Amino acid sequence: MIGTWTVCPFIRIHCLPGTAYNSLVSKWIVANRAAACGVLLVSICFLPTLFAQTTASDLVEQFENTTVFWKQFEVAKKIAALEDNTVLPRLEVWLSCEDMHLRGNAAFVFAKLGDDRGFQVIKTILENRSPKRAVFRLDDTGRPSAELQIREDRYYAAHLFGDLKDVRAVPILVSLLKDDEVKDVVPWSLGEIGDKSAIPALREALNDNSLTVRASALRALEKLERY
Repeated sequence: MIGTWTVCPFIRIHCLPGTAYNSLVSKWIVANRAAACGVLLVSICFLPTLFAQTTASDLVEQFENTTVFWKQFEVAKKIAALEDNTVLPRLEVWLSCEDMHLRGNAAFVFAKLGDDRGFQVIKTILENRSPKRAVFRLDDTGRPSAELQIREDRYYAAHLFGDLKDVRAVPILVSLLKDDEVKDVVPWSLGEIGDKSAIPALREALNDNSLTVRASALRALEKLERY
């Protein structure tokens, strides 16, 4: 019949009664019970950290290998949710990516993890009208259009500020409520940030000549007035 020695609630050693081996095991258990349990408990405590590091590394690899911007942004949100800023050195190169959407995604991670470079990069994308960038948008003749790409990049940056929910973006966004390139998304972003200082500007936007802006401003106001 097999006997069982309990080292601690997590460890049991099975052995054959009446053997010399059994006697040696019993002496080892008595001498090392506390140490064995301590090592095991320390290991258990560190398991979440080890898994988190593995997950962060895997997500960064996914980010690096994903070039569809909206799919990459989903990965960016998962990275930010880990609250592990040790990933940032691997993502630094993306802050100068010529594709402004991908640059913005990396900046979002930096900003969410408390690195101010992220906020500043998103702000710069909004302000940047230089044609020096990756151009994917085509005009009506099928030719790459830097003008259309700039418009799209700035729109996405304004949207990222809403995703970021940083109140420092409020005055920046308010100043863009009459900017034809981005004003459609600005009310949404202000509503997502949730700062009531934007209410007067949003009320004024209810008189905008764009139905989209008026509707978006109304929804943002309803959201802000519930806070």
